[in-house]
Amino acid sequence: MASDVDELGEERTLLSERIRNALTDEIASGALRAGTQLDEQQLADRFGASRTPVREALRQLAVSGLAEMRPRRGVVVTRLTPERIMDMFEAMAEIEAMCVRLATNRMTPLERSRLIQLHDSSLAMVEADDVDAYDAFNRAFHETLYHATHNAFLAEQAMATRTRLNAFRRTQLRQGRRILRSREEHDGVMAAIAEGDGETAARRMRAHMLNAASALDRYIADHDAIG
Repeated sequence: MASDVDELGEERTLLSERIRNALTDEIASGALRAGTQLDEQQLADRFGASRTPVREALRQLAVSGLAEMRPRRGVVVTRLTPERIMDMFEAMAEIEAMCVRLATNRMTPLERSRLIQLHDSSLAMVEADDVDAYDAFNRAFHETLYHATHNAFLAEQAMATRTRLNAFRRTQLRQGRRILRSREEHDGVMAAIAEGDGETAARRMRAHMLNAASALDRYIADHDAIG
């Protein structure tokens, strides 16, 4: 009986993630415009789900800043300008650079092994062009670096900023063969870490993040042109 409950909970979690990911892509690409109301029942009908996973998906969108609760209007898509998004990427690039510089010098052998395993596992995702799997890997890869700084405050700030950018970091992976270039950029970061060169790792991580911002900009431009 308990296992059935666990399985049901897992199914709801997976479904809410699928709904969240679909809405994330539509918001980031501009298919869902700022101010659009996200109606629970309409979304439940669209995705063939109950309102519970839809409600959880909307909650996650609100946490990431992509949606907000408004009196008498329910959940609506937040207005984020391209300039605001690029400012966030620029700030994230500096935070990530700081994290990898510290992590290069402070990570334990176990953390280094974990990072290598994660990076190695991403090759199959790139070969399969599996954006969803690569997005999950990418979060784990960067979060491992945050924790490897052994600076709890910095890790908290990195996680908080990343949460605001998760949707856009995911969406930029859909631009062309961005996941292939992303992995190649991770290769460069990993090589610098292996050499114990924190400054080079930081420089490459900063470039990696700014390249992601450029990919997102191209993705949005392409979809605006189609629209």
